[in-house]
Amino acid sequence: ENIITSAKTAEISEEIKNFPNQYETIVGERGVQLSGGQKQRISIARAIYINPEIYIFDDSLSSVDANKEKSILEKIYNKTHSKINIIISHRTSSLRQATNIIVLDKGEIIESGTHEYLISSAGFYAKMHKEQTTNEHK
Repeated sequence: ENIITSAKTAEISEEIKNFPNQYETIVGERGVQLSGGQKQRISIARAIYINPEIYIFDDSLSSVDANKEKSILEKIYNKTHSKINIIISHRTSSLRQATNIIVLDKGEIIESGTHEYLISSAGFYAKMHKEQTTNEHK
């Protein structure tokens, strides 16, 4: 039951149901039979299942489209809101709900604050966000 709930949080449960042996399917070393997005979502499901005190998501949704990313992030935040979540991402859309965003450039902190604050400050983060949202709508 916990495994299925974790898979639903990571939005991989429907795809697992289509695997030959569903949750018992052997996917090969390093998940060679899976797409990049499937690998990422299974890794997220595994992390959710383990239920650690600290989650570190390092570009964990880079192979997932923007709509699925938004849905998964909402589910992750709902499931892990009482834990520490560290999200490393190049996509500003992944960071909208963060309580504090730290922007690094060449290993140096150049900005920090909430999504709204960083957008209003018109710095590097705001420029990145504008470029990404403009590209999403093309």
